[in-house]
Amino acid sequence: MFGKVREWTGRHLVLVDTIGVAPFLLLYASTLLSSLGGAASDGEALGRASDPAHMTVAFALLLPLVVRRRFPMAVFTVVVAVAGVQMWLGVGLIVADVALPVALYTVAAHCRPAWAVAALGVVESGLFLALVRSPHADWGSWEAFALYSFLFMLCWVTGLYMRLRRRYVLGLEERAQWLEHERDARAQAAVAAERERISREMHDVVAHNLSVMVVQAEGATYAVDRDPDRAKGAMATVASTGRSALSEVRGILGVLREGGGRGGEDEYAPRPGIDGLDRAVEQVRAAGLPVELTVGGDRRDLPTGVELAAFRVVQEALTNALKHAGPEVGRVRVEVDYGADALELRVLDDGRGVSSGEPAGQGRGQGLIGMRERVSVHGGSLRAGPGPDGGFEVVATLPL
Repeated sequence: MFGKVREWTGRHLVLVDTIGVAPFLLLYASTLLSSLGGAASDGEALGRASDPAHMTVAFALLLPLVVRRRFPMAVFTVVVAVAGVQMWLGVGLIVADVALPVALYTVAAHCRPAWAVAALGVVESGLFLALVRSPHADWGSWEAFALYSFLFMLCWVTGLYMRLRRRYVLGLEERAQWLEHERDARAQAAVAAERERISREMHDVVAHNLSVMVVQAEGATYAVDRDPDRAKGAMATVASTGRSALSEVRGILGVLREGGGRGGEDEYAPRPGIDGLDRAVEQVRAAGLPVELTVGGDRRDLPTGVELAAFRVVQEALTNALKHAGPEVGRVRVEVDYGADALELRVLDDGRGVSSGEPAGQGRGQGLIGMRERVSVHGGSLRAGPGPDGGFEVVATLPL
């Protein structure tokens, strides 16, 4: 609520300042109308308010205050000049002289400190000059000088404090805006990272399972006339692989649904890890590619992220072997070694290796790029290229 009021007053400075000056202007206007109407003058309370010089000085002091916050130095200059004319005319102290401390406060609150100090010096000099020129200067006058000086200093210090306070509040608002922008940037970065993770997961799941399904479907097409039972088994594998892929895709896309998944058992199913490699190997074997899986070292619990990265690397390597190794491939070896400081994964086929004219580690879609990204997230390394005895080899190391 306070913030809205402050924002509204900041947009209507002239209106707010006019409302502040209006009571004094109405007071002098009513006195002027009374004197013009011939009524008994109550202007003595204002110090000869019906005097034309008095009224002129009063309105000249008060009217500039309407725009004091828009033009603080200009208003202060006008008010000081009018006060000088007032002293020269010998009008004496009047109620409208409140414009002088108000103008001083405005300069201190809205101008640079150097201008504020100069304004205070001008006011104090004018006050001292008025005291010296007074024909009744005595000890009582010096006490009045001290009192007025204290009042001017109080207004001046209050203006400086308000200036510092305003700058402090603006600093807090800027910091809040900066933190809000940083929060939005972090949220966008998190969304981008999540989308990247989902795209990698989708690529791994779809590429692997579709490769298995395509190979099985092609085999069933050739065997349907000569060996119907074998063709039926191949199509059963296609259906099983499709259902598995559909389940994984639903789990991955569940994070995109508002409110998450539907709360079923699949929502809480663990992510695939090294224990799931047997199932991935069986799928590739069912597609007609012989695979040998060996796990060495002392098995132990690993972080979920490392387990998932290891599974996806092996899965992608098997998918590449299924698609690119060629018909002359004899077998594929998958070696998982639990070392003291790192988990090492090695997938080697004895097929045709990299195609002619194709640089090692390139030309195989986004698979190898995705594998490198997964491994690098956990501080590991990946090497993909021709094996020592031919074929193609993928070696990944994940620090533990």
